[in-house]
Amino acid sequence: MATCLPYDAFMQPLLIILGIAAIIGLIYWSYIQTKKRREAFQAWAAAQDGWSYSQERRRDVYNQYRFLDKMRQGSNHYSFDHLSGTLSGYEARAFNFHYETHSTDSKGNRQTHHHHFGVILIHIEREFPELRLHPEGLLSKLGQMLGYDDIDFESIEFSKKFSVRSKDKKFAFDFCNTGMMEYLLKYPKIALEIEGDTLAIYDSNMLHAEELDAFFSQLLHIRKLMPDFLFRA
Repeated sequence: MATCLPYDAFMQPLLIILGIAAIIGLIYWSYIQTKKRREAFQAWAAAQDGWSYSQERRRDVYNQYRFLDKMRQGSNHYSFDHLSGTLSGYEARAFNFHYETHSTDSKGNRQTHHHHFGVILIHIEREFPELRLHPEGLLSKLGQMLGYDDIDFESIEFSKKFSVRSKDKKFAFDFCNTGMMEYLLKYPKIALEIEGDTLAIYDSNMLHAEELDAFFSQLLHIRKLMPDFLFRA
């Protein structure tokens, strides 16, 4: 008389096989997406005059730009997908950036969280004090409660939409002039920093080649909206 295997004895190996297949499928999908992203970056760089692209992971870029606040988060910093060249006479760069944070779950197990974002920057004609601008959110409101005041501007709408911080309030008001505020209000998710001769904006997720033209256009327009008197000796 034939005997039937218990249901659990049949399902457990099947679930293991399906789990392994899912992991393999996820790894393959990630490989394909990474390959497509790199090929798109390579094609974009090849279509520009004098631009280069490198996919390698690098830590020296973090050391070069670690004065930018957003790049000082977490640990294990490195960059990848590097593009560099000249844009309307400015030295320009773009890259993806990685950092880690850690937490402990309810069972006391330490967990590692990987974070990525895109950095797009140009080097402008002279150096300026640090200025940070990003969308107003819970963290910035918490910072205000702890005494880290944002700079308020005559545009109530702009002050509600963005958190702006700088030790040099005069420069902040010169930078956030009427034209600049009107332009930035069109892009309520924009985040930027300026320090030294570096003007940078950020992609909240990993940067992709199809976004490059729009981001660089934004950078050049922001530079154009900075008053001429800021660049006079």
